[in-house]
Amino acid sequence: MKVLLLGDIVGRPGRNFLINHLSTFLEESPVDLVVANGENAAGGAGITAKTAEEIKKAGVLAITLGDHVWDQKNFNNEIDGLDYVCRPANLPATNPGRDRLIIEVNGSKIGLFTVLGRTFMGPKVDCPFATSDQVVDELKSTSDIILCEIHAETTSEKESMGWHLDGRVAMIYGTHTHVPTADGRILRGGSAYQSDLGMTGPRESVLGRDIDACLGRFKDGMPRKCPVAEVDVGMQGCIIEINPDTGLANSHQIINWRESDLPG
Repeated sequence: MKVLLLGDIVGRPGRNFLINHLSTFLEESPVDLVVANGENAAGGAGITAKTAEEIKKAGVLAITLGDHVWDQKNFNNEIDGLDYVCRPANLPATNPGRDRLIIEVNGSKIGLFTVLGRTFMGPKVDCPFATSDQVVDELKSTSDIILCEIHAETTSEKESMGWHLDGRVAMIYGTHTHVPTADGRILRGGSAYQSDLGMTGPRESVLGRDIDACLGRFKDGMPRKCPVAEVDVGMQGCIIEINPDTGLANSHQIINWRESDLPG
């Protein structure tokens, strides 16, 4: 079982790259399932039903979200109709949307969920460690394979989650910071781990945003809009191979595929 996990999709450039090029990548590197974080897919902040459908049609079968889940107006009224999208599991239970997904692929059921970190993060959420324990225990009876995403700011919180769930899930992976880490590996208990997958969007940018605008905010402290950048677009993430009999990882491969890598 091979799964392609992609970092945060940033705006139209990230969506268009997947629409135009994901199928080409999959011809060269076939996988059984593509998962992506879509919390920045609409204008760089949040997601809509329309943008979620675009991402799904591109070949992404499961979309996770993060702290920008409710940034787009009316998405709280749309999310329940999207059975391939899940919001963070440790948001208040009164929030709309699914707190996990179960995807059946080639006879195996893959359980997937996200938790938000609490260090330097805005939303007030339940403990991600206690929530992950509960969700993993519940998914054991319905899933052959489990994937856990921690959408968090600090590497220490992400690594702690990796060790916390090692041996209980196929992979623990981080999103949110948009910069891929070089620590992808198989932990001692058999789970794959990577602190941050990076992003699917423009690399000539500051985390997917216009360079001059972001740099200006740091230099003079004045508020200004930071539109989504457009140059050097690509996708970042990883491919993991999973043993469906054990539910643990056999291998982990970092993916960093950009416009310059395209055929021709």
